[in-house]
Amino acid sequence: MSCEAEFGWTSFSCSHTGMVRQINEDACLDEPARGLWVVADGMGGHTLGDLASRMVVESLVTIPPPDSLEDFVARARERLQSVNRNLRAEAAMRDVQIIGSTVVVLLACGRECACLWAGDSRIYLCRAGRLQPLTRDHSQVEELKLSGTLSAEEALHHPARNLITRAIGAADTLDLDEEMLEVMDGDMFLLCSDGLSNEVSEQDMRSALVTGNCRQAAETLLQLALDHGGNDNVSVVVVRAEDLYSTEKTVLNPAL
Repeated sequence: MSCEAEFGWTSFSCSHTGMVRQINEDACLDEPARGLWVVADGMGGHTLGDLASRMVVESLVTIPPPDSLEDFVARARERLQSVNRNLRAEAAMRDVQIIGSTVVVLLACGRECACLWAGDSRIYLCRAGRLQPLTRDHSQVEELKLSGTLSAEEALHHPARNLITRAIGAADTLDLDEEMLEVMDGDMFLLCSDGLSNEVSEQDMRSALVTGNCRQAAETLLQLALDHGGNDNVSVVVVRAEDLYSTEKTVLNPAL
């Protein structure tokens, strides 16, 4: 499958230090012409988290035009594995345990897209007015939820909710999860750091995304996170897909 343009992509990204932190350790990549979007969250409490997230983004921005979605994914994986090795070496050189970052990557090619991730940054899909997560957190709390030990409500306030089990730079071998899906006209994607998902409900996310306006949705979500305390860095990337050959355009009703 080639990456010929079958969808028109629009997007908008924004990032904020938040109301508590002194440094923004998040980094974003917003490249709709290339079908490439990224959010990386430098691991709080570790040395040089901002360096780690920046290295993640800089490694992906140089990916050459792919021949297929599989090629796109393979190249992104190679770049992230290289960053993982570099961060491990950097940490050893500085005599610190970890210099790390979470990552979520959205790649678009033809009529399909792929998600890659490690950590607790997230990607959501809003389709026909319904919001669904495309990623699953790599965190202790998520493992407790899957085992049935913890309810979704309890997870929101659990003291270990920020302890992640995977990240770039956290181990010698990087384990990335991956999902692929077919794109539909009017699909809205949200990539975000946990500074958003910890402060803003999925209902509020859906309400912002169903407008179909990337900039408006991103700015609304960022402001909601800040209004709710802004306890962490907040990064938001909102992406919209438009089928260039569709005869029936999707119309979303925000009141649904």
